[in-house]
Amino acid sequence: MAEKSKVYFADFRCPSWRENLTQKLARLMMTAGFGEINMEDKYVAIKMHFGEPGNLAYLRPNWAKAVADLVKSQGGKPFLTDCNTLYVGGRKNALDHLESAYVNGFNPFATGCHVIIADGLKGTDEVEVPVEGGEYVQSAKIGRAVMDADVFVSLTHFKGHEGAGMGGALKNIGMGCGSRAGKMEQHSAGTPVVEQDLCIGCRACGKICAHGAPQFGEDRKARIDTDKCVGCGRCLAVCPKDAIQSLYDEAPTVLNRKIAEYTKAVVDGRPCFHVSLVLDISPNCDCHEENDVPIAPDVGMFASFDPVALDQACADAVLAQPAMPGSVLFDEGYDCTCKDLFHAAHPDTDWQSCLEHGEKLGLGTRSYELIKI
Repeated sequence: MAEKSKVYFADFRCPSWRENLTQKLARLMMTAGFGEINMEDKYVAIKMHFGEPGNLAYLRPNWAKAVADLVKSQGGKPFLTDCNTLYVGGRKNALDHLESAYVNGFNPFATGCHVIIADGLKGTDEVEVPVEGGEYVQSAKIGRAVMDADVFVSLTHFKGHEGAGMGGALKNIGMGCGSRAGKMEQHSAGTPVVEQDLCIGCRACGKICAHGAPQFGEDRKARIDTDKCVGCGRCLAVCPKDAIQSLYDEAPTVLNRKIAEYTKAVVDGRPCFHVSLVLDISPNCDCHEENDVPIAPDVGMFASFDPVALDQACADAVLAQPAMPGSVLFDEGYDCTCKDLFHAAHPDTDWQSCLEHGEKLGLGTRSYELIKI
């Protein structure tokens, strides 16, 4: 039987003036072994989600500062990072992404470190990283700044997710660190499509494509030749009217397995540490420009060297909670009595497949020992 991984846990209680929540997080991380990582003069990527403007469930900058300060105390050079989005929104290119991060409070004055958008201005600055044992992905497309870091730390808002079922550490790492082409590879079984009513025939997509996939008819509007398209996503980045869109048609189980394989590409071969905060457990991703009532009460903070065990421990903790009254789980058509709150919120998803595949790949184990501080 495989040895259990250690997952460290602390609740959100601060009953005295001696310690606040961010200090408690730092103590949790150090107890979990964070100080054992050699960070002296090392670049340390802190991967997190800056929140789509309008969403109020994302992790506050105070948490990022606690992690960045701890990195600096160990001699490291921290930076906060994420990759651009595939969908249309406030974080689809580095300029909009940085502005969104600043609006939501992620600036050097609040966090003590800088923000670097890992896959560059248009989401094309990527590194091809082999996936050892990959069944769906042989070479993952990861944002360059993520791979340039010497040490990798994930700081995750643990929540529900409309596609993956659960948004934990693996989701934060695998999908979050994928470049635009990487995100397309995970989300889509096919190639982009052009919304004909939005296309203005500017031919920007044709100029950026190295494979001649965009084709133009007598109406001058673009259409994608699927035989020529390689799924690089560059056309999505340059379209001025957001007329080119990903299909988001990958089966839930395959999506989660690809997320696990992308996670393996990110973490293999260097020191990594993982933190998940289980609070404001929204039913959907922080990519939404709104957030709904949490589906469960706040639980606490978790830390581990093992991202699979960490996700399993967080999931078990949430599933042990009662469904939150007034949440989507109590709407007509939902089952608030279902013990699997993630599946109750999104019945077509399959969150467990991500952890099962991650364990199979050697990312970690679902067996864990929970150590409370």
